[in-house]
Amino acid sequence: MLGLSLPAFTMVHVIISLIAIAAGLVVMFGLLGSKPMPGLTAIFLLFTILTSATGFLFPFKELLPSHIIGIISLVLLAIACFALYGMKLGGVWRPVYIVTAMISLYFNVFVLVIQSFLKVPALAALAPAVPPNPPGGPVFAAVQGIVLVFFVVLTIGAWRRFKPMAFA
Repeated sequence: MLGLSLPAFTMVHVIISLIAIAAGLVVMFGLLGSKPMPGLTAIFLLFTILTSATGFLFPFKELLPSHIIGIISLVLLAIACFALYGMKLGGVWRPVYIVTAMISLYFNVFVLVIQSFLKVPALAALAPAVPPNPPGGPVFAAVQGIVLVFFVVLTIGAWRRFKPMAFA
C-alpha cells in the first residue's frame, strides 16, 4: 500500500483521520460562532477525503460496512466541497454544506469510537466484540448514542447560527 507495510500504512491512515477529526471539530465550533475559518476548513475537508480514500487501500475480499460509510462520506464531501467552493454557500447551499460536512465528520467520529472499542483494552473489556462483528452492548450503544445526539444538536445549532458574510 503506497510502498508502506500494513502497520505503517495503518499508522498514516490513523494520523490522517485524527487530523481530519481535530480540524473538523474546530470547524464545527467555528460554524456555531459564525466563523468561516477557510484554511482550517480546507484542511478538514482534504483530510476527511483522504481518510475515506485511504480506507479503500486496505486489503479486503468483500464490501464491508466501512466501505459503505466511506462511499457515502466521499459523496457527501463532494457535495460539501461544491456547496462551499462552487456555490460559495449561496442560498440553499449554506445548509447543504453544513449538513454534508457535519455528517462526514460524524462518520469519522463514529468509526473512531468503533476502533477505540476494538483497540483500547479498557474499552474492549466494556464492550467486547465477537469477530467479525463490531463491539456491542449497552456501553457501546450509549457512547455511540451520545456521539449521535452531540452531532445532531451541534449540526442544528450550526445550521441556525452560521451566517457567513463571505467565504473565500
